[in-house]
Amino acid sequence: EIEKLALAKGLCVFASGNYSITAALMTRFALMAAKHVADVEVIDYASAKKPDTPSGTGRELAERLSAIRKPSNAKPVNELSGARETRGATIGSVQVHSVRMPGYLLSCEAVFGAPDERLVIRHDAGTSAAPYVSGTLLAARRVRETKGLRRGLDQLLD
Repeated sequence: EIEKLALAKGLCVFASGNYSITAALMTRFALMAAKHVADVEVIDYASAKKPDTPSGTGRELAERLSAIRKPSNAKPVNELSGARETRGATIGSVQVHSVRMPGYLLSCEAVFGAPDERLVIRHDAGTSAAPYVSGTLLAARRVRETKGLRRGLDQLLD
C-alpha cells in the first residue's frame, strides 16, 4: 500500500534498519555471498542496555537474506532435541541470535558455512553518531532520484 501511494505521488518512501555506510556494505556483501553459500545465520551484539532484539540491522539483514534463498540448515530447528530456543529466533528463513551484554557496543554479522569453510561478514560501530551522518545524508540525496518504497541503505549505494 505504501509503495502504491508513493508511486502515485511520484515520491520515494525510504526506511533502513541502519544508516551507516559500512552497515550497508555489510548487507550488500552478505546478499552477494548468500547467492553462492547456502547456509547463513545472523548474530547481532549490543550492550545490555539495548532493549530491542534483534537490532533493526539484524532483523533487516535476516529478512533480506531470506529473500535470496532459504538456508539449507543442515539440521532444521524443529528436528532438534533439547532447548530449541538456544538456536535463536527464525526471521524469514534465517536463524538470528542476539547477544546483549556489558562490554559490547553495536555489531552485526552474517555467518556463512559451507563444507570445510566459513565466511563472516561483520559490521562494528562505536558510540558516536558520526557513522550514521554520512549514510543519512546519502539517503536524503538519493531518495530524490527514485520512486516507490525502498528498504535498506545498500539499495542506494552505487
